[in-house]
Amino acid sequence: MIANVITVGITVLFVKGIGFFKEIIVAENFGLSELLDTFLIAVLVPSFINGVFLGSFKSVFIPNYVSELKTGKNIGAFQSTSFIITIFVSIFFFLIAFLFTDVYLESFFAGHTQQYYELIKVQFYYVAPSILFWGFSSLISGILTIDDEFTFSSISAVFLPLSIIICLFFFKEELGNIVLAFGTLVGSFLSFLFLLFVAIKRKTIHLNKPDFASVNIKLLFKQLPAKLTASLLSGINPLVDQYFAAQLIIGSIAALNYGIKIPAFAIGIIGIALGNVLLPYFSKSTIDNKKEAFKKLKRILKYLIIGSSLTMVVLLLLSLPIISLVFERNAFTALDSEIVSKVQQMYLLQLPAYVTGLIMVKFLTSINKNNFMVLTSVIVLLMNFTLNYILIDIMGIYGLALSTSLVSIVNSVLLYAYISHLNKLHV
Repeated sequence: MIANVITVGITVLFVKGIGFFKEIIVAENFGLSELLDTFLIAVLVPSFINGVFLGSFKSVFIPNYVSELKTGKNIGAFQSTSFIITIFVSIFFFLIAFLFTDVYLESFFAGHTQQYYELIKVQFYYVAPSILFWGFSSLISGILTIDDEFTFSSISAVFLPLSIIICLFFFKEELGNIVLAFGTLVGSFLSFLFLLFVAIKRKTIHLNKPDFASVNIKLLFKQLPAKLTASLLSGINPLVDQYFAAQLIIGSIAALNYGIKIPAFAIGIIGIALGNVLLPYFSKSTIDNKKEAFKKLKRILKYLIIGSSLTMVVLLLLSLPIISLVFERNAFTALDSEIVSKVQQMYLLQLPAYVTGLIMVKFLTSINKNNFMVLTSVIVLLMNFTLNYILIDIMGIYGLALSTSLVSIVNSVLLYAYISHLNKLHV
């Protein structure tokens, strides 16, 4: 497990490094501009669909696929059924997003010019097809991680930032306002092709006649509504933040986006490396010895809290120098650095809670205990909306970032209390 975590961590560090370089290039070209604001709004719903619906299906797919491998062995039927579900979900939500774009923009981002809305929509039309590629990539990536193939499944994410970088360097003038959206679409397609090639080469794709009546598929469907609901409620939080940020001056959405980059970078390396490995790891170990799995989880959480807390303190102290060094050039001014560094400090406060919460969610998913996460997601959503409403008047854009950190801490405490309760039941 440790070897796999280190492997994924190194790979994610490389991928995140490329992604961070992409952010530097974007900042240099657009700063806190209207085009960047509109792109972030355009990609918001497709990203929401990817994270909530496609990500939720991958999460419940892994433990039940592991169970199928250990018991039924009818993996061809299980894979075929899962691919059919992925196609249906991807196309369904692509159509929903496409048909209700106007309603969504007028409801959540009212008060802007027609040119502003047109800029969002033209970028959205290029980004939206990525939903289908993300769906396939998510499922294939899950199959590869179960097969202990962590390197290639992790490195596939590099194609998206690389495509955007190439588009900005070589095709910015030709692509104009759609340069970021077009790069996103091309990168998503290349990532899917790469994963498909790796899966075929490793012979991990086994398609057979679909079987919607198998025991593990039924269990998957039983767990899916709770996981979807929890992810849906959690996924609304960024939309809430974007909604409140849109009420402020132009560039506020971009400021939030830049402010989360360093925390997301740290969270990504720790969280993705552990999360990608631990979900299949816990799925396998809980089948063999659930009591021992609880002990391993608590040990992992202890080390995570210590390591992430030290990281948080260092980043808090160096917030402004880091932002200035990384982003401050051309369109990104010294004033932008000051604003973004303060936003970043508010986001950094959630680092230990977010990372440990992510691991606890993986553990609960591995034992098919998704119902409690619906309750925590409701609490977090209500708390986030309330704190945003209060803190935006007191602290402006910084209050939105602080609200996110506070609700992350509450969410982590609730998850740990529930896991401790489950642990007592198995003693």
